[in-house]
Amino acid sequence: MDCKRFIEEQAQELKKTVGTGLAINALSGGVDSAVCTVLGHRALGAQLKTVFVDNAIMREGEPQRVVKLFAKMGIPVELVDARADFLGALKGVTDPEAKRQAITSTFYKKVFGRLVRESGAKYLIHGTILTDIEETVAGIKRQHNILSQLGIDPRKEYGYEVLEPLKTLRKDGVRAVAKALGMPDELVHRIPFPGPALAARIVGEVTEERLATVRKATAIVEEELKDSGAFQYLAVLLNDYATGIRNNQREFGQIIVVRCIESVDARTATATELPWKKLNRICERIVEIPGVNRCLYDLTPKPPATVEYV
Repeated sequence: MDCKRFIEEQAQELKKTVGTGLAINALSGGVDSAVCTVLGHRALGAQLKTVFVDNAIMREGEPQRVVKLFAKMGIPVELVDARADFLGALKGVTDPEAKRQAITSTFYKKVFGRLVRESGAKYLIHGTILTDIEETVAGIKRQHNILSQLGIDPRKEYGYEVLEPLKTLRKDGVRAVAKALGMPDELVHRIPFPGPALAARIVGEVTEERLATVRKATAIVEEELKDSGAFQYLAVLLNDYATGIRNNQREFGQIIVVRCIESVDARTATATELPWKKLNRICERIVEIPGVNRCLYDLTPKPPATVEYV
């Protein structure tokens, strides 16, 4: 792929479509949304308003970290506190697709609908990539950012038009464009993170307490495996419990699954053969998390598994 030509073509298309109007985009910190932000600002300048929606289901300190990083790049990002909206929408929801629907509806209709009305924007620039579209259309799992491909008219439903400059690319193509845009390596090579964020890594109901548990496990896994060279690594909190022993007393504790995979574009994947010493270290740290007494390593390839659990 000729990245320079791709960037020029998409920038021109954004300029042509938005015209003299205003566009808005949500930055999550992942490479897809980051590329859309940099590409969008390069094409539209002050005609693009970028926000980071704090939905309560992100990594520890993620909102503040991302805002500061883009400020260093000369791109202003407004931090929007929508934690109560998302936690309220997820309360009592356990079905995986119902969770994704709750997040989609809250993001597009409630939170973004409000931001669009306040800003006067008529366009939303979205980091949808080809794999998102394929998995949703095939019925494997619904990606929260898929709308028109499912027959949803964003302008009719939410009051704005969705622009998807990356919809013909897979993850490796997005990284190549990010590099061509001169983005920092920490963004270019950042591991994939799901649109539903940590809600995709909690089997069962999403609560503040369960989020705190999986957030701690995520921090441990990402710290321990950051130099592994793997395509993606994550921690998942199961909805099951197991009997354990702590301080010579019986404990009915939670179970964390660690997943680390090799892939190019997330369409297929295999488990990374991690050294036993590393696995043991991760396990030792994870079972120190209050309430957790089991740590498992997932060896399942994709297919038959998907990368995420929810």
